[in-house]
Amino acid sequence: MDLKKRFGFTLIEIIVVVAVIGVLASAIIAILDPFTQIQKAQDARTKSDLAQIQRALEAYYQDNGFYPADCGVGNYQIMSGGTCIAWGQPWSPYMDTLPKDGNPAHTYVYYQVPGGQAYYLYANLGRGTKDPQACTSGVCTSPGGSGINMSTACGAPCNFGLSSPNVSP
Repeated sequence: MDLKKRFGFTLIEIIVVVAVIGVLASAIIAILDPFTQIQKAQDARTKSDLAQIQRALEAYYQDNGFYPADCGVGNYQIMSGGTCIAWGQPWSPYMDTLPKDGNPAHTYVYYQVPGGQAYYLYANLGRGTKDPQACTSGVCTSPGGSGINMSTACGAPCNFGLSSPNVSP
């Protein structure tokens, strides 16, 4: 009896293995939800940026006894020495680079309360109300008398805010 030994897999076996791997890969991707993970990372960067700006503003206050002015309605940047400091530019000696939003369509918003004794900082978080630190209604409340349209000032709804210690965002 001459029996031939067969090595390898049949086409059906290969198709079944590829299908099982495809189903497992789809399940893993659905569980991990990479889009949400990317948004979480971007939101963490935004929160970190605002916390850095907040520390610099507190240092400015310690040096001057007031917070820096903002550049006015529609241009919510920090004014220093009579010059508006654009997001992403140096603000010496307080920051090597004033952070700017990682999304080019969005911007941070800085507002100084008249008199220089309080400020507000706002940004847009990509996850919106899914983030536990976002403003509860999905859009932060505009500081009284500021004229800020919180639905559009950040390039999208301003849904995350920080402020000086003596007021709440």
